[in-house]
Amino acid sequence: MPKMKTHKGAARRFKRTATGKIRCRHSHASHIKTSKSAKRKRNLRKPGLLSSQDARRVRKLLP
Repeated sequence: MPKMKTHKGAARRFKRTATGKIRCRHSHASHIKTSKSAKRKRNLRKPGLLSSQDARRVRKLLP
């Protein structure tokens, strides 16, 4: 059986942590920042974690 290929779109968007969780960027963080509070923008900078259901789907794309 041939090797599984990495889904390159997913590889650019997601990273795996040392414990196996999937890290991702927050949505709503790229533009129209004038209407968002400083606290909200600060929290959007931190990487988010995918839920277990979504992480299961992304793990298949990142063998």
